[in-house]
Amino acid sequence: MAYRQTALTRKNASDKRDSLLRAARTVVSTGGFAAATVAAIAAEGRASVGSVYSYFDGRDRLLAEVFRSAAGHELDVVRQAAADHGQPAAERLGALIRVFSGRALRGRRMAWALLFEPVSPAVEEERLIYRRAYTEIVEQIVRDGLDRGEFVAEDPGLAASAVMGAISEALVGSLRPSPDPVDPADINIDDINPGVVNMDGIKMADINPGVVNPSVINMDGINMDGVNPSVVNPSVIDGIQRFCFRALGASHDS
Repeated sequence: MAYRQTALTRKNASDKRDSLLRAARTVVSTGGFAAATVAAIAAEGRASVGSVYSYFDGRDRLLAEVFRSAAGHELDVVRQAAADHGQPAAERLGALIRVFSGRALRGRRMAWALLFEPVSPAVEEERLIYRRAYTEIVEQIVRDGLDRGEFVAEDPGLAASAVMGAISEALVGSLRPSPDPVDPADINIDDINPGVVNMDGIKMADINPGVVNPSVINMDGINMDGVNPSVVNPSVIDGIQRFCFRALGASHDS
């Protein structure tokens, strides 16, 4: 007689799978994708290595799902913060920058893993999907700002890519994992020259990453939702916002 799953066995299997996903996300949040070996995930989830392969089609697919879950949550939070409720486009862009950057700085290790860490092709494929989704949010904001006369940009798509690229470049030094003690006073985002961004023909390679001090701030928090916001240096986020507003021809006080 063929084995037939019951509602209880299906629920148990689903719960076990979810447990392993949570374990994998915990490992990634503390050590990045490189640390998330099948053995490490199994140990975190108090399961055998074989059971991991019973629920997932290999490590790469498991980590791609972890990425999709973590990045999807962050995208939803940012999308909600930048939603159009009739407020000026510049205000929406400012909200996007504050939420995206603030959450990244509060969850430094996970943010580095999601944004910059070298990953497998399966995970990189997910990363590209979410990178495009963020750009589409900014592009719509820029289009709305152009319609209202708030921004100056001939190509909204290009401008959106430039804005997201600038935000990421400004954060990379702050997020890079480092065991060395750092001094938040070292940063000066104003050193980023807005002249390197030309919305008529942006080349992100023209932005000099050397002006971003890699020893900006040490974010030891791993949970993007439960870390004391006082650990975030507000001048970092304020500087990113000023830079993006200048590039779009908008007032920082908008």
